[in-house]
Amino acid sequence: MTFITTFTVEGIPVGKGRPKFARRGNFVSTYTPKKTVDYESTVKAAGQAAMGSTEPLETPISLYLYIRVPIPASYSKKVTAACLDGSQKPTKKPDLDNIGKAIMDALNGICYKDDSQIVNIHASKVYATVPGVDICVKECLE
Repeated sequence: MTFITTFTVEGIPVGKGRPKFARRGNFVSTYTPKKTVDYESTVKAAGQAAMGSTEPLETPISLYLYIRVPIPASYSKKVTAACLDGSQKPTKKPDLDNIGKAIMDALNGICYKDDSQIVNIHASKVYATVPGVDICVKECLE
């Protein structure tokens, strides 16, 4: 039987930030930006709730992401309507792949042992009035 879990992460999607470097005396330390850490924590909590007591999968994984980004407040009513009907596409930041990286990293050890198990990714980024990400993790056994 194929395992499938689906859940939603509410809020504005955040792309994986580049690592930051700080000099501390003679040493350089690397850290992840706070915004990325906070978003990954939110995704991790949603993933844990969806998985419940189920152990992380060890099989190949297909990941489906439906990313809903907010419409900028500066857009006119005409452009907003175009965003909602799908004729205006979200070509602004955050990048689709960076959002995916943040989500994949956050779900390591929660939905799957490691994100190297992901063999298929299906992702879409659309404008929506309610921002968030709908996530489906599915075993890829065939």
